[in-house]
Amino acid sequence: MSAITYKGHYATIEFDPEDMILTGRLAGIDDIVTFHAESGAGIVKAFREAVDSYLRTCKRLGKDPERPYSGRLFVRVDPSLHAQVVRAAELSGMSFNEWGGEVLRRAALDVHENAVSV
Repeated sequence: MSAITYKGHYATIEFDPEDMILTGRLAGIDDIVTFHAESGAGIVKAFREAVDSYLRTCKRLGKDPERPYSGRLFVRVDPSLHAQVVRAAELSGMSFNEWGGEVLRRAALDVHENAVSV
């Protein structure tokens, strides 16, 4: 799976071997916006058109194009991982929330930095 970005919006791109096309879906929005093409150049064009169309539609409807988030995150993990994470936070001199926020920030930054701007 690859990620691309345009006008501050991100999408995942995958190859569909059954239909022999590239497919994409916008990430981080409430709505489902997908697009497809038969080539790399085509998928970039389709992505840009999807973002532009989505932004126009949101503006026309008076809707915020971003998904609202509360800042609360609930994650279920294996109990042994839970213990390791809490211990890592303590050994780092941080609260669990501070440590988890920093780890998630770094992971998200890595994903965003590796997304190809088109």
